[in-house]
Amino acid sequence: QVQLVESGGGLVQPGGSLRLSCAASGTIFSIYYMAWYRQPPGNTRDLVARIHSDGSTYYADFVKGRFTISRDNAKKMVYLQMNSLKPEDTAVYYCRHEGAWWGQGTQVTVSS
Repeated sequence: QVQLVESGGGLVQPGGSLRLSCAASGTIFSIYYMAWYRQPPGNTRDLVARIHSDGSTYYADFVKGRFTISRDNAKKMVYLQMNSLKPEDTAVYYCRHEGAWWGQGTQVTVSS
């Protein structure tokens, strides 16, 4: 049983930064890709960023240049550094394991 626990969400002003963390357990973490998704109110859950076991990354166009995904295999952690946040980044952010396991989500609200 894989468990994923997100943390680090909150309320931030436009232009601000947040760092999300996802702690994984119950899996051989290093061999799988990990991803962050987000789901704004009333919208679909969309891929934000993905990091593969070799460290290669993919970013959705709407976060390129602002967000950075990283991982620490020894700690079984994946991170999402979010800079230059915009109101449209407001969403519940979810951590996802390659095996289709999901975390419970963490709320990010960007508002003045």
